[in-house]
Amino acid sequence: MKALAIEIKGMRKSFRHQRVLDGIDLEIPQGSVFALLGPNGVGKSTLINILSTLITPDSGIARIAGFDLETEKNKVKASISLTGQFAAVDEVLTAEENLLMMCRLSGLSRAESRIRCKELLVTFDLSPSARKSVKTFSGGMRRRLDLAISLVVERPVLFLDEPTTGLDTRSRRALWDSIVQLKSSGITVFLTTQYLEEADRLADSIAVIYDGKIAAVGTAEQLKSRVGGEVIEIRDKHDEVIKKPRGSLSE
Repeated sequence: MKALAIEIKGMRKSFRHQRVLDGIDLEIPQGSVFALLGPNGVGKSTLINILSTLITPDSGIARIAGFDLETEKNKVKASISLTGQFAAVDEVLTAEENLLMMCRLSGLSRAESRIRCKELLVTFDLSPSARKSVKTFSGGMRRRLDLAISLVVERPVLFLDEPTTGLDTRSRRALWDSIVQLKSSGITVFLTTQYLEEADRLADSIAVIYDGKIAAVGTAEQLKSRVGGEVIEIRDKHDEVIKKPRGSLSE
């Protein structure tokens, strides 16, 4: 059994009188892609913000990359990267300048920054536009740059909060390919999404969240098997079945 990258028990959070998270329990193995699936307003971003140390839970415990969220917060911060719902890039700068700036702010030397910048531009297919102003970029290119920035210093756990919201189909699929590459490098990816197709395509395991609670958890196939379907039968005047649905058990 793989070691756990993220472990959450009894996580609760309220804002004033509104309960947003109501006892979340999750276990996510190292090196996997995990998707938290649900519509807007059910607590996905709140959970991401708690796990990335941006806000404090009301109760519950969590361990990220082996470190306690409450007592080892600085070690948790050093073990994670976060890409929020909106691209956090400087539109005045070029893609290369954005990356070099973040490399330097992350403590890399000038030489190391140049090397890492080049690697990330290649990885996220941004080399042809490296010296163009970000304000000329499409939404998909901005999101790829945002993801590249979050990986300037590789951390074992990456949080992605609805990474493809607002992107067209082509840009969404390009970003999916980038996420698959991250998994192959051993990074644990925790992503939130509203899109069933996205969770199905990317995730090793999926949790469905509704009204602040985990409604279901499992692989895509396990969750699909729990969903019922409708069956139509055609009967004659004697109430005998004329045509059975394809794939029925009695076929």
